Amino acid sequence: MSDALPGPTLSDEPILRVEDLKVHFPITKGIVIQRKVATVKAVDGVSFTIRRGETLGLVGESGSGKSTTGLAVLRMLTPTAGRIVFEGQDIAPHRGAELLAVRRRMQMVYQDPYGSLNPRMTIRSIVGEPLAVHGLDGDKKATREKVAALIASVGLLPDMADRYPHEFSGGQRQRIGIARSLALEPSLLIADEPVSALDVSIQAQVINLFMDLQERLGLTYLFIAHDLAVVRHISTRIAVMYLGRIVEIADRDDLYRNPLHPYTEALMAAVPVADPEVEARRPRAVISGEVPSALRPPPGCSFHTRCPRAMAVCKTEQPFLRKISPERAVACHLHTS
Repeated sequence: MSDALPGPTLSDEPILRVEDLKVHFPITKGIVIQRKVATVKAVDGVSFTIRRGETLGLVGESGSGKSTTGLAVLRMLTPTAGRIVFEGQDIAPHRGAELLAVRRRMQMVYQDPYGSLNPRMTIRSIVGEPLAVHGLDGDKKATREKVAALIASVGLLPDMADRYPHEFSGGQRQRIGIARSLALEPSLLIADEPVSALDVSIQAQVINLFMDLQERLGLTYLFIAHDLAVVRHISTRIAVMYLGRIVEIADRDDLYRNPLHPYTEALMAAVPVADPEVEARRPRAVISGEVPSALRPPPGCSFHTRCPRAMAVCKTEQPFLRKISPERAVACHLHTS
């Protein structure tokens, strides 16, 4: 993959602003009378903005809260606290018809191209379903033409519309999922690990499709992934999550050139380099141990139990995300002055 950025012109206007988002899940005990005995803090105070026309990559290990953040932004999960300001309005308290109207402007592309398509529906019905849900399928001829155009826009042939999901490969199924997400002409797409289930050779094709659609349609992406090579290829900026919090956010090239948080350093060091000589000379930022449980996060900095540069303050005081330049912020006591 090349390092070319997607082509749309970026705007300073944020299409999405997330402020101190929290998603906590209560753990209850008892059958007849249930009582809360603990809380899983899946997302615990996440803040970021996405400008219109850009791609924000959200990366981190499994269990870091990436997918939960995406589901909460789309309001498929109810936030415990915080604000989700989309196109100028806080959608966190929205319910019912009010929420349904917002969902026309923001859509999800799911991770599993096998499980996200109804095997009993034809591709025409799958791609056209959002139009039916929102009552936009009144003119049958226009709907049929729009569905055919959507199928063609993702690189599939219109005559495939009457086939069923099992007749397609994984990459083709993901293209169908992308076509469905575009049916309502959204301005924001949340892509949750959209290529992780695909072969490497197919991943590049789907990523290039995302970039082409962004350039043609002026889309904005929240792109969730754990594959750093994929994120580097498609993202404008990157946010790194660890145990429910963002620990660093920066311009893509700045993050890869000079990671500031020890966790980000370790993630960058894990990305293989094609040149064996360069790979042999690279410094290793190895982290030991396992990710702590979100049920019982450690006090202070949640990364201090695995950080090779942890200080005494890291064990008692939680570092907050602090801007160190207009495009960069980091949550680390090493960068507090």
